[in-house]
Amino acid sequence: MRKRLLPFAILFFGCGLAALLIMTGPKVTSKTPQVLPPLVRVLNVEPKTVQLRTITYGTVVPRTESELTPEVSGRVVMVSDSLVSGGFFSRGQELLGIDPLDYEVALEEARARLARAESDLSNARKSHLRQLNLAKKQSTSASQRDDALNRLRIAEANLREAMAKLSRAKRDISRTRVVAPYDGRVRSERVDVGQFVNRGTPVAMIYATDFAEVRLPIQDDELAYLKLPFMFSQSSEQMIAPKVILRAKFAGQIHEWHGEVVRTEGELDPQTRMVYVIASVPAPYVQSDSRPPLSIGLFVEAEILGEKVDNIVQLPRSALHDNNRVYIIDDTNRLRFRDVQVLRVVKDEVLIMGGLVAGERVCVSALSIAVDGMRVRISSDAGSSVVSR
Repeated sequence: MRKRLLPFAILFFGCGLAALLIMTGPKVTSKTPQVLPPLVRVLNVEPKTVQLRTITYGTVVPRTESELTPEVSGRVVMVSDSLVSGGFFSRGQELLGIDPLDYEVALEEARARLARAESDLSNARKSHLRQLNLAKKQSTSASQRDDALNRLRIAEANLREAMAKLSRAKRDISRTRVVAPYDGRVRSERVDVGQFVNRGTPVAMIYATDFAEVRLPIQDDELAYLKLPFMFSQSSEQMIAPKVILRAKFAGQIHEWHGEVVRTEGELDPQTRMVYVIASVPAPYVQSDSRPPLSIGLFVEAEILGEKVDNIVQLPRSALHDNNRVYIIDDTNRLRFRDVQVLRVVKDEVLIMGGLVAGERVCVSALSIAVDGMRVRISSDAGSSVVSR
């Protein structure tokens, strides 16, 4: 009988203990959760004078490039040490020598021909003068006088021909020395000592090192921010060429070179709607401790400096909403919508030219939900001024 009542006694005791714990336990009070306004970062509006810039890319090419071509034929007897791929040379330096023996013989023949022509002309003049004297005494016929005059004219023509051949022989002698037309560098060469070269056959490709140029594409809508020399006229000659900063990675470091836009190409590209401008960099191979030479073929980033505009506010791209709206934080820390006039958007920044007042605070934080008039909290690192480049 006791064994049967034991489970019921344990169950009764447990229920009583549970009831006691519930009756003597702490009271739970409900509390409404506190909703905090969103935390945002702000920038103080400070209008600045901003110089507009355009970023584009291009490849460095020589301004002057030409083929080195001999003007006479012959066997090569001398090749300069500078006439190798990558070699530098100076203006007037002899790069190639052709055997002058045949041209020296031709020069002597031309001199002998000239001496003979001068002698023939002297004899023809004396004969013609003799016929004129005899004609005064009526001791010669008209045909004899005509023959003497004809021989004089032929002798004069032969003299001119001999002088021309002598001049050509001297010129051919000078052309056996192929000299550099400018200070430059050798791109490629295909000639060596003992090789026979023909007149007019290129033996090397060379280019000048006084200037380097970069062909840069610019979008049509970017032209409004740059003062480009579209044409060369009397009025545009006084125009200051836009400055260009070229940047490239060389030997593991970023280097800069400075130049200017010297001209634009004559037409828009009908497919890309871009204008191509030519930037020129002087003395690209003058090396300094701060930067290497601007090598031909180097791919560079070009920053073209455009016009300067006053009263511009520069903001991060995250501050712009719906293309022309920013969020202003008023004195009571409430969010206000403001439509602004956007000058341009470049990468991660936006330039505002109207709609903001100096000293106002602009929200630069991304908000998932924004309501005009909502309260916000200002981040402790806020309050820095909007800066411009």
